[in-house]
Amino acid sequence: MSQPLIADYPLRAHNTFGFDVRARFAMTLESEAQVAALAGDARIAKLPQLVLGGGSNVVLTRDFDGVALLVGMLGKRLIAQDDDACFVEAGAGENWHDFVAWTLAAGMPGLENLALIPGTVGAAPIQNIGAYGLEMGERFERLRAIELATGEAHEFDREACAFGYRDSFFKRAGRGRFLITSVVFRLPKAWMPRADYADVARALENSGKHDAQAIFDAVIAVRRAKLPDWKVLGNAGSFFKNPVVSAEAFDALRAREPEVASYRQPDGSAKLAAGWLIDRCGWKGRAIGGAAVHDRQALVLVNRGGATGAQVLELADAIRRDVFERFGVELEAEPVCL
Repeated sequence: MSQPLIADYPLRAHNTFGFDVRARFAMTLESEAQVAALAGDARIAKLPQLVLGGGSNVVLTRDFDGVALLVGMLGKRLIAQDDDACFVEAGAGENWHDFVAWTLAAGMPGLENLALIPGTVGAAPIQNIGAYGLEMGERFERLRAIELATGEAHEFDREACAFGYRDSFFKRAGRGRFLITSVVFRLPKAWMPRADYADVARALENSGKHDAQAIFDAVIAVRRAKLPDWKVLGNAGSFFKNPVVSAEAFDALRAREPEVASYRQPDGSAKLAAGWLIDRCGWKGRAIGGAAVHDRQALVLVNRGGATGAQVLELADAIRRDVFERFGVELEAEPVCL
């Protein structure tokens, strides 16, 4: 039986900016078989398709004249283990933070630094989410995805996913071609804490604990103190990637801006703090219509109420221009803009 196709579907609850846009049609998918069947579904054969999980990494600038495919595959389980690691699988529709909490409760640490990141498990590999010294790609084992045009199932290992900084195959050559249905993670049994970030280290020192649960709790506390809750103030988290510049470019920049916030990379290049660059250009708290730069974290653009995706992009473009004019550095958006 074909999945129900819902006409004139509101997408406000499916994007964390809370933009009031609609899809011509929408369909909820809860199994691989339902996804595979899309390739032969005459109702949507000629329509554009938009895959949506939690909508935490997307800017919807207009109504979508196609079918929104709402990812709803659930389930999480330990599928294997060896002397070195536990292998856990989760459906692509699982809430990411809830999945991280479940792994800890089950005695399988390793993802605690990625607590409270909004979105779904299926979206995590697309963005190669990361925070506080850990990228998801370090814990990734493989995923399953259905090619939308053919209905064929594919498995992708780490190499095939081509993970980069907030980047992957699915944001580039694979964009729009696949729907991820499940992800397997490798969680090492020889757990080592990642607690080098100053804010996290400070929270751990105050708590007097340094186990995985303490790091999980510390990350949550730090994120809540620094970042707005998207359920209260619409946002997509960090809007810009931290730009990486060559050693030569960094030395020239530091000569002009001795206080520039940066992190040296193993190859000699430097990762700059995009929030610092934006703050130095005086954008913190400024707005265009209902779209604004958060008053506590310049890296986050927010919907103060009634903002449109177009206003967010206008604000982002103005910030880019100012940062480039002052620092000669190009900023790149993290979210996908549609």
